[in-house]
Amino acid sequence: MEHIRQSVRQPLRPPIYVLIVDDVQNNITALEASLARPDISVLAAGSGPAALELLLKHEVALAILDVNMPGMDGFELAELMRGSPRTAHVPIIFLTATAQDTGRTFRGYEAGAVDFLYKPYDSRILNSKVDVFIQIEKQKQQLATQLATVQQLLDANEMLMAVLGHDLRTPLSAVIASAEYLARFVPDENVANIGTRIKSSGMRMVRMVDQLLNLARLRGGRVTLQPRTVELMTLAKNIVEEYEARVGKGRIFIFRDGDTLLQGDGDLLSQVFSNLIGNALTHGRDGSTIQVRLNGDAADDVLISVQNAGEIPVDVLPTIFAPYRSGRPQQETGGLGLGLYITREIAQMHGGRVEVRSDAESGTVFEVTLPREAVARRVGGDTAEGAQPFRLG
Repeated sequence: MEHIRQSVRQPLRPPIYVLIVDDVQNNITALEASLARPDISVLAAGSGPAALELLLKHEVALAILDVNMPGMDGFELAELMRGSPRTAHVPIIFLTATAQDTGRTFRGYEAGAVDFLYKPYDSRILNSKVDVFIQIEKQKQQLATQLATVQQLLDANEMLMAVLGHDLRTPLSAVIASAEYLARFVPDENVANIGTRIKSSGMRMVRMVDQLLNLARLRGGRVTLQPRTVELMTLAKNIVEEYEARVGKGRIFIFRDGDTLLQGDGDLLSQVFSNLIGNALTHGRDGSTIQVRLNGDAADDVLISVQNAGEIPVDVLPTIFAPYRSGRPQQETGGLGLGLYITREIAQMHGGRVEVRSDAESGTVFEVTLPREAVARRVGGDTAEGAQPFRLG
């Protein structure tokens, strides 16, 4: 004996199912009459096995179980529901026609019930209790809808950033190449200066596009950590050589102490070096040197520090790692103020941290502490192993 009764007027949202389990048809009919409302779809089963079959097909917001049933009673059915991940969260209200018994009541709560009612019950009280769980289910559906909408927006945003980055890179490459030709091979000094300025602006646009793409991937949960054995000294040298090609040699110095091998994502850690060194060049005192220090003396972690002359204003320090924040106006920098934010997120993905200290005497020092064994995680404390995606920010 099992059937489904739904209201004639279908709700716009997914139906909210309430499961009734009783071996007496008259009891089921009475409960259906009590619960008749347009926002509820009632599932009825005359036995424990029939109820389990319905639970496999439908997501149930509430189960109202009769205690005394032949074969599988209500307590046994509740224990089976609590033992299954699919139905462990379903609230249970027990109904029984037997005399009130404290021992049976406690057994019902031990089986996972949220309430225990004795027949004859007041339909107004029952409906009030049911309404609580219906409202909770509606809120869950609303949150699920909002989450799906947000995810769609994130996906659309990431796709837009990817298309934007792809479509901009081709003309930007042509602009930069043409500007470099003007700067190097045209004898007219004025034209050469114009070419240099065009190239500088083009490179700035490239860095902006890269930062936007990185931000979209980080916030969309599309950055995948792929740990492998990495030599930080090698990564640092490669990034320093790239910057020396732009600013010349003699400004950036690297120092190493101890073992700088660790398990990490080399591509992401290279971006950490690039962001910190680029930040030091942009915001440090003009013409001053930059010191990159790698300390691997500790057994469990490696310390990266990047130091430059110049002090960060006190009012900037509290938000230094926030996105779109910078120590200077954006028109004076080479990006959008996202480099330090991305650096912090990458460090946290590895299970590390980033700190900063700044004063007039010692200048500014950014320190990144990374564990030798990558502890993959995302903001909020969830952990994962291997190449797992992380939803950040």
